[in-house]
Amino acid sequence: MEPHEPDYHDAATASAISSAVKWLEATVLGSVATTIAIIAIASIGFLMLTGRIDLRRAATVILGCFIVFGASWIAAGIQAAGDRAAGSASAPAAETTQPYSPPVPPPDYPQAPVQPHDPYAGAAITQR
Repeated sequence: MEPHEPDYHDAATASAISSAVKWLEATVLGSVATTIAIIAIASIGFLMLTGRIDLRRAATVILGCFIVFGASWIAAGIQAAGDRAAGSASAPAAETTQPYSPPVPPPDYPQAPVQPHDPYAGAAITQR
């Protein structure tokens, strides 16, 4: 095969691998996996309640559930951190900031005259 010819076999293989990864992701993160994780955490709680499992093993199971269901967020965070690290190695971009302007106070409205307050006004007067 000559180098300038397109390789259709690689495109089909990449599509098959992509489909397999999407199927695996749907299986691992689907409703069945969520149900299994809920049952696992509930059983860990019951075993801890009855004293049949130590805290280290329970924490391992719960941490594993967090890692499985949070894998996409973890990967996105790592990728964003890598992008920031790669971006900081290059020249910093010029930031356009506006100077600080203090907030405008609300307009003064006329106040009602204050009446002196007497808590004992009328206390000595008998009610009829």
